[in-house]
Amino acid sequence: MIKKVELGNTGIYVPNIAVGCMRIPGQTEKETEEFITTALDCGLNFFDHADIYGGGVCEEKFGKAVKSLGIDRESITVQTKCGIVPGVMFDFSKEHIIESAENSLRRLGTDYIDVLLLHRPDALVEPEEVAEAFTYLHDRGMVKNFGVSNQKPYQIELLKKTIPYELCANQMQFGLGHSFMVSSGMCANMDDKFSLEREGGILDYSRLHGMTLQAWSPLLYGFFAGNILTDEKFAPLRVKMAEIAKKYSISLSAVAFAWILRHPAKMQVVSGTSRADRIRELALASDVRLTREEWYTLHLSAGNILP
Repeated sequence: MIKKVELGNTGIYVPNIAVGCMRIPGQTEKETEEFITTALDCGLNFFDHADIYGGGVCEEKFGKAVKSLGIDRESITVQTKCGIVPGVMFDFSKEHIIESAENSLRRLGTDYIDVLLLHRPDALVEPEEVAEAFTYLHDRGMVKNFGVSNQKPYQIELLKKTIPYELCANQMQFGLGHSFMVSSGMCANMDDKFSLEREGGILDYSRLHGMTLQAWSPLLYGFFAGNILTDEKFAPLRVKMAEIAKKYSISLSAVAFAWILRHPAKMQVVSGTSRADRIRELALASDVRLTREEWYTLHLSAGNILP
């Protein structure tokens, strides 16, 4: 049974596992259709995109598959992101946000985007321009909800100063191999590496403001590199994961997802696979509630400490 979480304070409830679509460019049309139908069969109807994924190919292939399969648009939630000009700059200008959204709509073959996230913080952001872009898109029914990605609390507060809409989500890298959001809080008032606050207290901020955290790359410990399921330094972690996987009859990957979902912040985990069989196994994590002891055992086995 897929559990749902409220998306920010919108009153919209979505699966606690989001289906990431970044890796579908290399698929055949049949494989993409199987990937989507399998996700829906599992109860996972929240799909995460970005305008830069595959240079737009991901959105385009997804849109064609949804049309070919005859999927009711109202039955799925589509999220995409904008703001990155690859290798050049980050761009939160009014013109870029609107143009990116319009292009995503065209590629996705839809009249509206359910959630639009600003992808990476733009150092030259003008909040008033972002507000104008969001208002333009919202008033025309092109985007229903807005959020951010990889942003700290004060960056969010700066945007909220002018944006007249709820920022419902913030997509951040988080997982057993990248757990700074929780370790820095537990190691408060310490002088070790675990006490370093890299994200400005975004975990507690999100809980206080009812903002949904979406955990991307939940199995990686680096920036799109280094997997906890294969790297030797995480061998002790995998031993504990295997014990828990056996108890709940799920895969090691699903254990990693369940660890994130056990946190009371009610996060969404963004899957990274494009394989139908992997979607089935990961979906099983949605309804697994680890014990407190299991959660801490995994946290410590990943190389973290209790001060």
